[in-house]
Amino acid sequence: MSILSLFILAVGLSMDAFAVSMCKGLAMQKIKLKHCVICGVWFGGFQALMPLIGYLLGRNFRSYITKFDHWIAFVLLGFIGGNMVREALSKDEEDEDDASLDVKTMFLMAVATSIDALAVGVNFAFLPDTNIWAAVSFIGVITFTLSCFGVKIGSIFGTKFKSKAEIFGGVILILLGIKILLEHLGYL
Repeated sequence: MSILSLFILAVGLSMDAFAVSMCKGLAMQKIKLKHCVICGVWFGGFQALMPLIGYLLGRNFRSYITKFDHWIAFVLLGFIGGNMVREALSKDEEDEDDASLDVKTMFLMAVATSIDALAVGVNFAFLPDTNIWAAVSFIGVITFTLSCFGVKIGSIFGTKFKSKAEIFGGVILILLGIKILLEHLGYL
């Protein structure tokens, strides 16, 4: 696989994480560098880990993984997006610095946005010239970088719109889950 092909693949895989990072930034009133890094590490780490796992699973489980990966992403993104909308509409105030980046939420988002990367990793197992360590490192770094930028970009808009931004972010996640499902079902 050429460097250009790998770059295009890495950017494509990282778009879900970038969109979710923007949503996280939208929901935050004030961001710090640590918020960007937290999102970058979670999303970049999982985008690197999932192709490696997929590669290791290889041929034995390919048909099983591709049968339900879209459903997992759809359910997780729908649940997370719905929860964001519900929280935005509730009257309870939260500490936005910690609550929006808690381990459970970030874990679920990282898994949801990296399911497709698992399938890509399975495909890597069938490409004879793929250096899996270089590929997963490249994917992880690209996703880390775009996720950090996504949080910052989202925060620029989020400070002006507060709860409406969180509702918007939740709706984006739900639509992203629907898009993944429809693509895998052949409707898009």
